[in-house]
Amino acid sequence: MDTQVARQLQQFLEEDIGLGDITTDSVFSSRQEGKAVFVAKEDFVVAGLDEIAPLVFTTRNPKIVCTTLKKDGEAVHPDEHIFSAQGPVRDLLSAERLALNLVQRLSGIATLTAAFVRKVEGLPVRIIDTRKTTPGLRAFEKYAVRVGGGHNHRFSLADGILLKDNHIAACGSITQAVQTLRDKAPHTLKIEVETENLAQVEECLACGVEIIMLDNMAPALMCQAVSLIGGRALVEASGGVNLANVREIAETGVDLISVGALTHSARAVDISMRLKV
Repeated sequence: MDTQVARQLQQFLEEDIGLGDITTDSVFSSRQEGKAVFVAKEDFVVAGLDEIAPLVFTTRNPKIVCTTLKKDGEAVHPDEHIFSAQGPVRDLLSAERLALNLVQRLSGIATLTAAFVRKVEGLPVRIIDTRKTTPGLRAFEKYAVRVGGGHNHRFSLADGILLKDNHIAACGSITQAVQTLRDKAPHTLKIEVETENLAQVEECLACGVEIIMLDNMAPALMCQAVSLIGGRALVEASGGVNLANVREIAETGVDLISVGALTHSARAVDISMRLKV
C-alpha cells in the first residue's frame, strides 16, 4: 500500500477517534478480544477489502488479524460475509466506522463503474473517470474505478494537458492556446482540447491536437465529429453521460467516454459489521 495512503488512513482515524472512544473504552477492558465480520446487505461489486480495510484495522492495532473473504472486483450478495477482523474489542469498534465508510464508498464506485462497463460491452471504448473526486480520497476513488473495470484520466493537473473552454476563451482561440503550449509545455505530453462544435474540431485537427474531447454533443453530432477526425486523434466523449445513453454514445465510434458520475454521484453500498465477543 502506498505510504501516502497509509498516512491518510492514520489521519482519518485520528479525526474520527479524537482523544479516545469514550463509549467503547468505558464498556470494554483492554484485554477483551472479539471478532468482527462485515456482512453485505445488498448486491454490489467489492472494493477496498484487499488492502484498505485491513490497513485501517492494523493501523489502529497491529495485533488485529484480518481475513479477506471476498476479493476486490468480486460480485457479492445480501448476507454474504466479506471480511473479518479479530483482536481487541476496543480497537475493532473504534476502527469500525472508518473501515465501513471507505469500503461502502469504494464499493459503490466500483459497482457503478461496472454497470457502465457492462453497458458498452463488445465495443472498442474505455469508460474513464474524471477529477470530480472527493477531496482527500482521489487515490482511493480512482482505485475503485479500476476495480469496477474502468480506467483513470488525470490524477492531478500535472498529469496531462487539457485545454478547456475557459483556457480557450482567455487565450482567444484554440490555435493560439495550442501554439503557446507547443512553445512552453514538455514535448512528452500530449495535448487534449475540449470542443463543442465541428468548427472547433476542425481547428484542433489543423493544430495537430492528439486528443479531442467532444463535450456535451448529441450522438448524431458526435458521429459527424468522429468521421471528420478519421483516426487522426483519440476521441473522448464527455458531458451528460448516464447509463441510459452511454451505449448510444459508445456506438458513435469514440475511443473514450469520461463519466464524472462514477466518483461524484456513486451511492455508497450497504454493509454492516457484526461483533462477537
